[in-house]
Amino acid sequence: MSTPKTYLQLVKQSLTGTAVLPHDERLGSPLNNACNRILERKRNNGPSTPPLFCAPDDEQGHPPDHTDNRVQNTMTVGTSNASPPPLPARGQRLISERVPPVLSQVLNEPWRQVIWSEKDATLKYLEGFKPSLEVLRILLHGPTGAGKSCFINSVQRNLLGRNAIGALEQTTQSGTSFTKTIRSHKLKKRGGGRFPFILSDIMGLEPENTGGILTEDIIKVLEGHISDGYTFNPMGPITEDHPKYNHYPNLCDKVHCLVSVIPADNISRMSDKVIHKMWTIRQKAAEMNIPQVTVLTKVDIACKVVNGDLKKVYYSKKIKEKVQECSIKIGLPLNCIYPVKNYHAEITQDANIDALILMALRDIVNFANDYVEDLEE
Repeated sequence: MSTPKTYLQLVKQSLTGTAVLPHDERLGSPLNNACNRILERKRNNGPSTPPLFCAPDDEQGHPPDHTDNRVQNTMTVGTSNASPPPLPARGQRLISERVPPVLSQVLNEPWRQVIWSEKDATLKYLEGFKPSLEVLRILLHGPTGAGKSCFINSVQRNLLGRNAIGALEQTTQSGTSFTKTIRSHKLKKRGGGRFPFILSDIMGLEPENTGGILTEDIIKVLEGHISDGYTFNPMGPITEDHPKYNHYPNLCDKVHCLVSVIPADNISRMSDKVIHKMWTIRQKAAEMNIPQVTVLTKVDIACKVVNGDLKKVYYSKKIKEKVQECSIKIGLPLNCIYPVKNYHAEITQDANIDALILMALRDIVNFANDYVEDLEE
């Protein structure tokens, strides 16, 4: 037998389908009938404000009269205009509201095919590469903090097979360019000697005209008029009477491929002024028929999936969206945009990092050589 206290506990449990009310003769049929009425009302979409407890039937078995405000106020708690959802029958579990599934950030198929095992073959191809010109000049430009110098170091250590620092880098994001001069990096080979292509590093672009490299100076670099070692002045372009001004550049002094270096994690927040400057530079390069590509850095920061597994870079929806956004903002076709991860904290070689960098470098070198061959025809 149940006491009144435990009986009320059973009522509450029964409302959730976890208990069945016994018929307690000791408590009397009026209380049993009242409790059963509560349960029946619950199951049949009862009133919107069901009583927590209902007074028992009178001695004749009739339900209580709720017209008395005092009785009614003691039986109901709170008010609501919305009807609650029906409770399940006894023994059934309450089904919680389903949470919409999180859409996967990984594609079933890669949006660009990559043969990761080609790293050694690509490296061997570059080591034996013989361009149509004595040396090919590749210019890297882009906003400050994009990773231009870091990309050069990543290329060099890739080609050497060990850690290397050729271009000075800055880890803090000060908003101003750490590189102040133009420097051409003649990349070393593992067995000694140099590769027949040069990566030129310059000052970064900044939104305001009071900082960063000027577009006029970059155009002069494209034309071969600025010699190595010139310190850029954000307040004014190089003048023809400057000692570093090359009045008669030859083909080796000119740029054969323009590489825009853009951070994937920041492309959505890039300043419109910086983008406008890049468009101005690209337009001049296009007038000179110089091939152009974009290296999209920091893909591991832009996408958690890629950060966990670099091989998923071409399975990542996020990186695909970043490449498409880059294509729209910079104006280059998708097949000229190369997502990469630069070496940062690593002190040993990573085959996946190397593979992405080598794929980009191979195409950049080939594009530059195609440009030179077209000029010589």
